[in-house]
Amino acid sequence: MPMSKGQYVIIHYGEIGLKGQNRSFFEDKLIKNLRAVLADALVVRRQYGKITAELKPRADAESIKRILSRIPGIASFALAQKCELSLAGLQKEALSLLSKRDFRTFGIITRRSNKNFPQTSGEVNVILGDYLRKTLRKKVDLTHPDITVYVEISEKEIYVYLNKSKGIGGLPVGSSGRAVALLSGGIDSPVAAYMSMKRGMKVILVHILNKTMAGGRQGAAKIQKIVTELAKIQGRSPLYIVPFEEIQKAIIAYVPAELRMIVYRRFMLRIAEAIAAQEKAKAIITGDSVGQVASQTLDNLKCVYDVASLPVLPPLIGMNKEEIIGVAKQIGTYELSILPYPDCCSFMIAEHPETRGNIDKINKLEKSIPKFGELVDKVIEQSRFKVLH
Repeated sequence: MPMSKGQYVIIHYGEIGLKGQNRSFFEDKLIKNLRAVLADALVVRRQYGKITAELKPRADAESIKRILSRIPGIASFALAQKCELSLAGLQKEALSLLSKRDFRTFGIITRRSNKNFPQTSGEVNVILGDYLRKTLRKKVDLTHPDITVYVEISEKEIYVYLNKSKGIGGLPVGSSGRAVALLSGGIDSPVAAYMSMKRGMKVILVHILNKTMAGGRQGAAKIQKIVTELAKIQGRSPLYIVPFEEIQKAIIAYVPAELRMIVYRRFMLRIAEAIAAQEKAKAIITGDSVGQVASQTLDNLKCVYDVASLPVLPPLIGMNKEEIIGVAKQIGTYELSILPYPDCCSFMIAEHPETRGNIDKINKLEKSIPKFGELVDKVIEQSRFKVLH
């Protein structure tokens, strides 16, 4: 019986395959994420060792490829054709695909999850290769072919494709729980959020809004655009925009200039932790990279992280700026991040900031701030919340 001539997507994962008895949990998360992001374009189902999806009518294949290239958990994917479960059907489909291409040499790679198929993967390679060589009068090259025919023999059908695209790998979003990421207007924090998504975390974004300087409204719009890009990776993305004006004024009034950045960042972590409690999140994500700026020395990071009871995860901790910029360009946030916007950090930087903060000294300074314990709850009550996708 001939198969339908629709187009299909073959999705392979890497790390998920190593999860043993928990593998189905991670597969289910990935399938759920695919259905959420591509519900209008794909009909998704699980098969042994892979996920397959049929393109719906009028679905745009190139758009689907761009989306799949950003979804955590996918190691590779390919647009494929499906044929009947027989050598004859395979030969016909492979010939049809190759007849449309200009090449001199070809190779074949077969994967056979259906162990009841009469021929082994190696035998299929030989039989199909010999047929294509004679029919098309082309040469077989097993090391550096101009084109490769990929064959996947499943339980009820065979998939054939010529091009394989690389995914970002990692774990499906949501498989590692929820975390709050502090999102500034700069380059680093969106990359930190992305790398956390790649490790399976569902990320809630929190931006501390600088309203004491011009551009607050434009800055909020910029942040929303960055979150919209991140939503292409994790799907629906919660965003809190928290006004910081009152806390800024208190810090300026009661904290010496060289220590303001440390105190500011401690308040920022308190805000993140309070939102994490609301969102049932289990960690806080920052864009810190050791030594990049004065607030990111080990002494100052110790001072800042001391106020958090949740784990503070800095995914960029060992990366240099060039590496971070490269990832930002890859995920589409770089051009947005370099748009001018004076965030709270830049506003707080002193001419000679402290690089070796002392926790006891900082604690004493903070206690001198009137109504110190109420400030965080107050600004969170004034925050704006939206979900971007």
